[in-house]
Amino acid sequence: MRPAVYRRASLRTLRGIACAAAFGQAGSALAQNTTDTSSIPSPHAETIKARAAARPEVQNLPHAGVVGQPRRIAPSQNKAPSGRQGPWGEFDRGTGESAGFGPVGRYGVAPWAEDWSYLADPSPKLRDDPFDPLKFIALNSSRTIWLSLSGETRLRNWYEEEPNLGSKGHPGSGRFGVRNLYGADLHLGSHVRVFGQLINADAAGWNAYGYNDTYRKRLDLQQAFVEFRENLLGAKTGFMFGRQQFLDAPSYILYNRETPNVPLAWNGFRTYAIWPRIRIDAYDFVGTNIAPSQMFHDTEDWTTRLYGFDATMVVPTLRVLGGDLHSYLDLFYIGFKLGGSTAAIVAGNGTASGNTTRDDYGFRWYGSAKDLEFSVGGLYQGGTFNAAKTSVARTVAAYAFNATVGYRHPESFLHPFIGVQADLYSGGDTRNRTGDVGTYIAPFNPQTNYLDTTTYIAPSNLISLSPIVRVTPVGFASLQFKCPFFWRDSTNDSIYSSSSAYSYPRFSGGYVGVVPQASLTLQLNRHLSWTQYGARFITSNSLHAAGARSGSYYQSNFVFRF
Repeated sequence: MRPAVYRRASLRTLRGIACAAAFGQAGSALAQNTTDTSSIPSPHAETIKARAAARPEVQNLPHAGVVGQPRRIAPSQNKAPSGRQGPWGEFDRGTGESAGFGPVGRYGVAPWAEDWSYLADPSPKLRDDPFDPLKFIALNSSRTIWLSLSGETRLRNWYEEEPNLGSKGHPGSGRFGVRNLYGADLHLGSHVRVFGQLINADAAGWNAYGYNDTYRKRLDLQQAFVEFRENLLGAKTGFMFGRQQFLDAPSYILYNRETPNVPLAWNGFRTYAIWPRIRIDAYDFVGTNIAPSQMFHDTEDWTTRLYGFDATMVVPTLRVLGGDLHSYLDLFYIGFKLGGSTAAIVAGNGTASGNTTRDDYGFRWYGSAKDLEFSVGGLYQGGTFNAAKTSVARTVAAYAFNATVGYRHPESFLHPFIGVQADLYSGGDTRNRTGDVGTYIAPFNPQTNYLDTTTYIAPSNLISLSPIVRVTPVGFASLQFKCPFFWRDSTNDSIYSSSSAYSYPRFSGGYVGVVPQASLTLQLNRHLSWTQYGARFITSNSLHAAGARSGSYYQSNFVFRF
């Protein structure tokens, strides 16, 4: 990472944030409940009794997956006028992640995944929020051409007693980041739409470190694509071309780079088809080069490529523990090519640079019943690694397994979720410079808090086991506790940070450490949320003796969305 050059965020930016927050507070009117489920084709209607909330239900986005949400979101709770996904039928269940466009509550991780078309009806009863006029701006008399505006301002600050186990930065580091993402979604009838989104970001702090182009960004184009939609062969089909977010993968494999300020953006095409009980998706992208410091100078990163195929099926409803189990099965292939430092591997006593091609073949089965929620997935990672300045290619043979299962009681006052999470990421033998590469990698920023909130340990050569307890006693506040225990899969391989391998040559044990942690999510109103994380990374005796340090971690996120 580049040396830090610290500066304060501009007063103008901070004033704008304060104004946005004040405007968001004005929109704290209660969401209208709706029981209309006519657009949900499932014959198994899900009814959940929950206490009436004095504020909007906490959604905890951008966390993905059914087991990641504080309260169970039934189909009837996810309809207009509370905001919803597109008309994807059975794939709209819960947060709609199974539709392939990321989770959506009132707002989505991808703003273009939100469906505000119901506001074409000019009836005032559908408009109960000061921002509704910005979500549907009719541009013709028949209201078939319309514009939807979206925005997010995020204030993030975090404190690290010993950053990256004491291997980076400065002890007692405090950092602050602000980012703005504002977009416009132009619908030209029902078959064509154009979406664009701007970004700017800044960062500062004390004893700070690691500010690079993922934290500081002058005004630039984060997303810009055109989408064509049509009904073909009984399916709702689409073709998206341009710069865009991509979220059609398990979030523990590939997500949106949420810890820094600048999310991932991909350049290329994506095509999809959604039938009543099956959908398919194919894509081919190159990365975005965000290194240029001038305004509107981001270009394509031709050294990074992402491509693949996904098929998601609605599993026939099963009867489990006295309730209906609604679930989905993903079968996917995810391929990627990397060059430069991100493709380097540990070999012998040093690092071997080069380029790598990885092929992920996997599955994920996930869903929920009355009191059960689960996600189980596995994959095999093949491919090759080509060392720089040589013609020798090493075969990749790695794998991963991920599972979360738990009990939830929606009718309880505490709305508890009690579960366990288990993860395995294969390791290799870094003593060798030849032979198979057995270390699994996930280079495209898996969901930040999936393993643990510090992000000090990356999903490579790792075994993780963690209990999870979450309570949501009121509709606008949720508290979660996790305590992941970490081990190395192979003691002949390193442990890894999010950007490189740690260098602890005297570390000979398998046990890495434990990270007790808690998170508090507050949905202050429809547009303002505040999430706080606290953790303590406690290294094992062996890792501490090798030079690593235990330390505390705190993070705060104050987010305004419309």
